Amino acid sequence: MIKQHPLFKYIYIDDFSVTPKYFQLANSIIKSIADGKLQQDDIMPSINEVSCVFDISRDTAEKAYKYLKGLGILGSVPGKGYFIKHTNLGKQFKILLLFNKLSEHKKIIYDSFADKLGEQASIDFYIYNSDFGLFRKLLSQNLDAYTHVVILPHFRERWDNVDEVVNSIPKEKLILLDKKLKGVTGDYGAVYENFQEDIISVLEQAKDRLQKYQTIKIIFPDHSYYPEEIQQGFLQFCQNYAFQYEIVKDIDKETINRGDVYINMRESDLVTLIEKIISLDLVIGKDVGIISYNETPLKKLILNGLTTISTDFKYMGETAAQLILENTTAQIEVPFYLTMRQSL
Repeated sequence: MIKQHPLFKYIYIDDFSVTPKYFQLANSIIKSIADGKLQQDDIMPSINEVSCVFDISRDTAEKAYKYLKGLGILGSVPGKGYFIKHTNLGKQFKILLLFNKLSEHKKIIYDSFADKLGEQASIDFYIYNSDFGLFRKLLSQNLDAYTHVVILPHFRERWDNVDEVVNSIPKEKLILLDKKLKGVTGDYGAVYENFQEDIISVLEQAKDRLQKYQTIKIIFPDHSYYPEEIQQGFLQFCQNYAFQYEIVKDIDKETINRGDVYINMRESDLVTLIEKIISLDLVIGKDVGIISYNETPLKKLILNGLTTISTDFKYMGETAAQLILENTTAQIEVPFYLTMRQSL
């Protein structure tokens, strides 16, 4: 029977977290040092012990130790194992990061956020699948363990008490990403889009190109997590400039006609839209136009280039990290761009 190392009672690995287990293990050790539970020159449990006690692979445990050795926190002696080399961690941030889903553009946000923070922060990253019940459950854990709670708040259904749940978070810890919530009060950080004004602004920039089409259509399914402000801005633009318009709820049932131009939100709808246009032998950018929401590297290559309207996701992630590094609760609006290509 293995005699357990005292450190084990301070380590917690969450099987439901999307944060890699080696990173959870490393973060637990860093926190134990920060809390004074581990001191310089303390001997660490062996890789085999860690693997056995936490039911993780030996490779995972070894990866965590090597990561900490790379940071200069652990040292090792051949044949004897690992020990605490330094306890001077500098300023550390412990962050709870909640995204509604994973996608190409959200990966850009995460990567730029994590890269900007670098070694100064540990991140517990969860996906709540735009489900308010899961979101609320994730926020019910001990928030005292975190210096910051960063939330990207999009939900499939409209919930009346979202604001109430978010307001329960200490405001000095709270940062909202991508979207501000009207009922959230107090002095908190935010890096956000102005959805209604953004879509009006970029469609105004594309107005001359749009004139060659008969009807502007936005594909905006029911029960999606996309903000209603996008639809409101679309309607306002069309009414301001006397464009004929339609709101398409289900692209599968849509009849596509020459002279239509589509604004699509979801990647799955984009695939269906392109397939339907091609099957009708219509030319994209001439007979039918496409404007795709959210820029990704692939969209500059698809069909000689898809016109996109998009915020700057890299800027969003970096700016959120900067709020943490500077310990500020500023609220910053992210730029929104039209990238004109052959599909319009």
